[in-house]
Amino acid sequence: MSQKTSHQTGDTAPQRDPLLDHLAASLSEAEDHSPIYMRLAVALADAIDAGLLGRGRSLPSERLLAERLDISRVSVRRAIAELEGEGRVSRRHGARTMVQTRVRKDLPNLTGFSDDIRARGMKPSFTWIFRGNVIGTLQETMALGLPAQTEVVRLVRVRLADGTPIALERAVLPKSILPDAMLVVHSLYETLASLNAMPNHGFQRIRADVMSPEEAELLQAAPLTPMLIAERRCFLEDGRPVEFTETRYNGKVYDFISDLHR
Repeated sequence: MSQKTSHQTGDTAPQRDPLLDHLAASLSEAEDHSPIYMRLAVALADAIDAGLLGRGRSLPSERLLAERLDISRVSVRRAIAELEGEGRVSRRHGARTMVQTRVRKDLPNLTGFSDDIRARGMKPSFTWIFRGNVIGTLQETMALGLPAQTEVVRLVRVRLADGTPIALERAVLPKSILPDAMLVVHSLYETLASLNAMPNHGFQRIRADVMSPEEAELLQAAPLTPMLIAERRCFLEDGRPVEFTETRYNGKVYDFISDLHR
């Protein structure tokens, strides 16, 4: 009796939480028929990108997520495992799952590679490695907000400046935005402009790594040469994801520069 009275007076009613509201709304989208754990992984990744889960913060417990979202703890665990595999979260035995802390540098200009190189007074060019339609990887479909195993357009090329290879670029786009990879002849952004699908805004993350032997061969560098990896997600004005691009720069020949104002 006391429990019923307490519920009616609101003493034990769960408080509203922006994160849980966002996750519940994402899982309720009827048009997405991908597995529930994948939809939760995508929703959590979006929450991280949107700032609902800041760097260094802990995720709600598996039990709380399962209860509030009305899904199984197995699905919650699989979703978190997907995010951990993508490097977005980390978890240790006996500790809560934490959003990975990375230094993030905002770069204000949304421009393509060719424009960046021309702005540095050099001539851009490229060599195609791959151009076609493929089943997207988990990372690619998550970044584009698509169900798992969705076909996407993937463009992979070596980027050159004044004839010197300086970066490996992998751009992935939804087929609803770019129906045919062969439409991209030179500039991806020029092609998107012709389709009235130019990115309006985006997010960029930069991290460090070293080259694999295969990457070093393509960039005419020594294995284990430092790399700067820029991951960029871009959106149309209406919020639809239009592009996910990962560009791996030779860290010895490329610098990121940004004006700073107080």
